[in-house]
Amino acid sequence: MPLYEFRCENSHLHELMLSMSAADRHATCPECGSDATRLISSPALGHLRTARADLIGETEASAHAPAVVDRVPGARPDRPARITHDPRHARLPRP
Repeated sequence: MPLYEFRCENSHLHELMLSMSAADRHATCPECGSDATRLISSPALGHLRTARADLIGETEASAHAPAVVDRVPGARPDRPARITHDPRHARLPRP
């Protein structure tokens, strides 16, 4: 269930868990008992623990500190590199 923020007329903030199907836009403030209105806020994506969230985090991190690689991704160190005799490959840039 999502967590919604509410603010009352006296500027007290509180959070309330409601189902997504709940149409309640108002709640009672637990501090003063006045009517509180639901606020619009961003979703808490930081608490998301899925493969997609991990990928988003890795992508954001690589923008500021890209990883340095010493071999082609997916290459296995126990296998020798493939040698090609195609003349077009000789024109490719080398590291």
